[in-house]
Amino acid sequence: MAGDTGMAGKVALLLWAQTLSLAGAQTTQLLVQPPWTPAVLWDRVTLTCQGSGTAGATTWYKDRQRWGQNRGDHVTVTESGTYSCDRPGSGLSPPVTVLQDRLVLQVPARPLLEGDTVTLRCRGWWNLSVSTVKFYQDEKDPGGSLRGTELFLPPLQLHHSGRYHCRGWLSLRQSQSAPVTVTVQGVPPSGVSLSAQPPGGQVALGDRLVLSCAVAAGTGPLSFTWHRGGSGAPLGTGPHLEPWDIGDNDSGHYHCRVSDGDSVAEIVPLNVTVLVERDARAGVPVANATITPGPLSHQVHTGDPVTLRCSVQVGSAPVTFTWLHNGQEVAQGPVLELGDIDVTHSGTYQCVATNQLGQDGHRVFRALSPELALEVTPRGHWNTAVAAGVGGSLLFLVLLVGGVVGWHRWNHMAARKQQER
Repeated sequence: MAGDTGMAGKVALLLWAQTLSLAGAQTTQLLVQPPWTPAVLWDRVTLTCQGSGTAGATTWYKDRQRWGQNRGDHVTVTESGTYSCDRPGSGLSPPVTVLQDRLVLQVPARPLLEGDTVTLRCRGWWNLSVSTVKFYQDEKDPGGSLRGTELFLPPLQLHHSGRYHCRGWLSLRQSQSAPVTVTVQGVPPSGVSLSAQPPGGQVALGDRLVLSCAVAAGTGPLSFTWHRGGSGAPLGTGPHLEPWDIGDNDSGHYHCRVSDGDSVAEIVPLNVTVLVERDARAGVPVANATITPGPLSHQVHTGDPVTLRCSVQVGSAPVTFTWLHNGQEVAQGPVLELGDIDVTHSGTYQCVATNQLGQDGHRVFRALSPELALEVTPRGHWNTAVAAGVGGSLLFLVLLVGGVVGWHRWNHMAARKQQER
C-alpha cells in the first residue's frame, strides 16, 4: 500500500510539473512529496524548489524568515510551519504549509481541473484512528461518496470550489480540522478545429459561406474571435462567422482564436478561394435538369419498352447523372432503359445531375429534375374491359330487336281483333 501511495505521488508530481511546463509558467514552484496539501509532519515531507537559475542559488524561507544556508533545491522537513523558496530570475514561490494538528483535511497538491476525480482525506495526528468523520464545504454537505475517512468527489465542476473542513472523533474527543481552500480551474481550450460550409473553402462568386470553430476540450466561458490574414480588427465573434455573399476580394486565409480569459488557442488558417469565370479551375454549375419525353405523367402497359433521358441546360463537364425511383438510386448515366416493364416499375422517377468546380473535388453543384410519374397497367385488364364493352353492346342490340318485334306483334294482333268485331 505504501508503494502504491509513493507511485501515485510521483505520478501526481509529474503531472503537476507538466501542467506548469505546458502553461509556460516562469514563476518559482515549490513541489511537495507526498503530494498532499496541507502536508503533515509525520509523513516525512520533502520539498523541491523549481525555477530558473542553479540549484545552489536557492534561498529557503520558513515562516517568512530566511531558513538555513546552502540547502540546494531539495529539503526534508522536520518542523511544522510555512515554507517557501526563492530562485533568481523566477522569484519567490507560493507557500507550502506543514501541519502537526490533531485533525487535518488534505487535498491533492496539484492543480484541480474541471472534470477531474478527486479524493479528500481526513487524518488524525500521527495516524491515530478517526471515527464518525464528516466533511463540509462552506458549512454544507459537499455530496460525494464517503468511505471511512475519505471523501470521493464526482468529476469536478466549478461549483466545487470553496472552503472545506472535516470533523471526527479522535481519542474520545471530537475535533475539527483547519479549513482548506479548494479551487477548481477551468480546462484551457484545446483541439480547436475550423470547418466551412460549403466544405473545402472553395466557393463560387455570389455563394454564401459559413465558417465554424469547434473546441474539443475547454470550459466556459469561452470567447471566439475571427481574423483574416495576420491580425487586424476581428471580423466577428462567436463560434460561427455569420454567412455573407462572397465577392471577388474575399479570398484569403481565415482563422479563429479561442480564449478562456487566461490562455488562447488558435487553429491553422483555412484558405478560402473564390472561383470566378476567368479562373482556369472554375467551371459552370449544372442547372435545370429535365427528363424527356414529356409530359411528366405516363400510362403504359406491361411489356412496353420505356426509355427516359436526362439532360441539363448548362454545366461544365464532366456531368454525372443518377436516376432515382421513388427516392432510391437505381442507375447512373444520362439514359435509363427500362425494357419490358411490369407493374413494379410504377412510381416516380427523377434524375440528379452533378458536377464540381475546382480541382480538389470539394465544391460540388447539384441539380434535381422534376418528378415523372409512371403508371404501368397489366394488359389482361385492358382485354377484359374490351370484352365487357362488346358483350354489353350485343346485349343491348338483342334487347332492342326483341322490343321492336314484340311491338309489331302486339300491333298486328290488335288490328285483327278490330276487324273481327
